[in-house]
Amino acid sequence: MTRRRSAPGTRLLAVLGLVAALLAGAAAAPATAAGKPTVTLSKSQAGAGGSITVKGKGWRPSALLMMLVCGRSTPERGVVGGTNSCANADGLAVTTDSKGTFSKKLPVAEPPVPCPCVVHVATVTGEKAQADAPFLVAGHPVKAMPKEDTGGRLTMVTDTRLEGSSGILTWFGAPPARTFTFTVGNVGSTPVKDPVFQVGTSHGVFAPQWEEQQWRGTIAAGRKARIELPVELTAGAHGSYLVSLKYGGKVLAEQPWGVGRPWGVTLFWILLCVVVPAAVFRIGMAVVDRLRPRDRGAAGRHRGAQKLTDLTVKLPKLRTPRPADRPAPAAPADGGPDPSTTTLPWFTPDTGPGVPAAGQLSAPPDNTSPTKGTT
Repeated sequence: MTRRRSAPGTRLLAVLGLVAALLAGAAAAPATAAGKPTVTLSKSQAGAGGSITVKGKGWRPSALLMMLVCGRSTPERGVVGGTNSCANADGLAVTTDSKGTFSKKLPVAEPPVPCPCVVHVATVTGEKAQADAPFLVAGHPVKAMPKEDTGGRLTMVTDTRLEGSSGILTWFGAPPARTFTFTVGNVGSTPVKDPVFQVGTSHGVFAPQWEEQQWRGTIAAGRKARIELPVELTAGAHGSYLVSLKYGGKVLAEQPWGVGRPWGVTLFWILLCVVVPAAVFRIGMAVVDRLRPRDRGAAGRHRGAQKLTDLTVKLPKLRTPRPADRPAPAAPADGGPDPSTTTLPWFTPDTGPGVPAAGQLSAPPDNTSPTKGTT
């Protein structure tokens, strides 16, 4: 009877185990499909000028990827030095299909630094993903990789942002500048002294341009530090940019940066297009006015009027002599009347009623009539 009672329990345990296995398999299938992207090469070695076929799996569907041949890199440590260690001029872009796979030929080019080399494939837009495949460029120098410091390790903590603002000069095309501030912690067993970070800025689908910046200070093991690094774009830059921070070959943080258009430059060109044509027009009119022929008749009349004006003589102002300035008349030699006291008959003063006194004038009456002569 004990065996009969245990049989249903055994079957129940078997059914539960089968269901658990099925659920585990269903959960593992998406995890495998969404695993880390991989890259394979048709050749592990080729010379500069040749080509290889690059195939990839496990990428996002319809993702835009960039393929580069990079030096001083390994699949374990990644691309040391960023894309400055890659042959950027000979890189190619490829888009994955609906299953997240791709296949494309890549020309072999010598990177600017010695090998070991890899074929580096990374996403351009969207969520960041990358994969490396070892590759040897035939005839290219090979140099041992620098030793990796495994004692101190920095990791990003929190509080990553761009601080600062643009001034009036940026409105006229000056280089925009910000301060990239972030907090890192040392999770290693030894202190990190004067760490060297790589700050990169990218615009659109272009790869970041990395620049090494050293922070002066020491971060003890188990401690964190606030770090500020300057970031500057080129003159006249505008649009959407992405500022990336890398340390030890790994990207620690990314921060978007929207830069406004320098409208002052546009205003300057508009004014230039208005002022220059106006100045040229004025100069041209002055030249035409100087070179055009003159009217001879008008010129002759103008010269004659000028001569008459020059020949005009200003007459002196006549002054009436005062009585005191007049010379006294000479006395007559024969003893006659003094001319100075002689008066004319029509100015002889009359006396009587109705006659004005001497020195006064009166108008003749209106009823007077001419005297008739006698016969």
